[in-house]
Amino acid sequence: MISSRQVLLTDGQFHAARIEVSQGRIRSISALGRDEPPSTDLILAPGFVDLQVNGIDDVDVWSTALAGNTIAWERINNLLLDQGVTSWCPTLVTAPLDVYRAAIDFVKNQSQVTGQPHVVGVHLEGPFLGDAVGAHRVQYVSEPNAQWLRDHADGVALMTLGAEVTGAVEACTVLSTSGCKVSIGHSRPTRQQFEDCVGAGATLVTHLFNAMSGVHHREPGLATWALTNEHVYASLIADGIHVVPETIALAFAAKPNKMVLVTDAVAWRAGAAGRVQLAMRDGAPRLEDGTLAGSAVTMPEALKVCVHQAKVQLNQALLATSTHPAEVLGLTDRGRLQSGCYADFIGLNVDLDIGAVWVQGQRVR
Repeated sequence: MISSRQVLLTDGQFHAARIEVSQGRIRSISALGRDEPPSTDLILAPGFVDLQVNGIDDVDVWSTALAGNTIAWERINNLLLDQGVTSWCPTLVTAPLDVYRAAIDFVKNQSQVTGQPHVVGVHLEGPFLGDAVGAHRVQYVSEPNAQWLRDHADGVALMTLGAEVTGAVEACTVLSTSGCKVSIGHSRPTRQQFEDCVGAGATLVTHLFNAMSGVHHREPGLATWALTNEHVYASLIADGIHVVPETIALAFAAKPNKMVLVTDAVAWRAGAAGRVQLAMRDGAPRLEDGTLAGSAVTMPEALKVCVHQAKVQLNQALLATSTHPAEVLGLTDRGRLQSGCYADFIGLNVDLDIGAVWVQGQRVR
């Protein structure tokens, strides 16, 4: 049993509550008596769910998966736990079509180890991108191949594609039918192209404001439609560099119930994301020409930027780190503190640093 004066519950508010755990799941949540001392002074919240992790520190997801390197994989998992991430999507960026299968199979075959983060499934960011390629290798960007998608959907939880590419609507339909969620990103579509993809099953927009048409008072783009369409969530890299605090505040004000924080983290210390070479400059990983290439932010750091710099309410920011990303993937067994859900939760101190992490009820940090 764990209890605190500040527990973020499913109504999106903090309560004095106790959490009882049984067999890795939350058995019950009940009110903590006024005179009952809590077992911890930490703020308790659902474990972070990160939908976009290309690598961390010196470990790259693509390279690790292709090499079948289980030691490096364990290091990624441990770094994630240090950051309070209890569920995640290993992310594979644009590459030749024939190399994905081996990497997807490696990720899929990583059995859930007790006390390690849940691998929800692969996030394919490419290769079917639109007109805002960003740091991806343009020579491998291609139009959607419906049969390839059918052949590779197993093990994939999420795919980011361009809404303006030929075959985008069919791709959304194929992926949705296969149980894979679809996100629009690296894209400069028309409004009709955007709406057609949403109608075909797209439910997310990848890294709002970055690598997409934006917000303009006479020429709205993907960012505008993402913020004003009630059917889609919007992910955001809240490092203060990809998106400055004032714009983070604007995004949360426009869409407080469907914001999703992602790190889009890369192996910045190793200097690569897959085969894309990068270097840290001005606080973020970049290509030689200065193009942003993922981030070095952690989820606790992103949370602090939202709360301390963008002045987002803590409960709203925390929902964007856990509940909303779980909703994007249709996961009802995590991302919230509720009876029956995995007992995956974190404890934050007053400075919003990670003070404790539990995975399936076991304290791992």
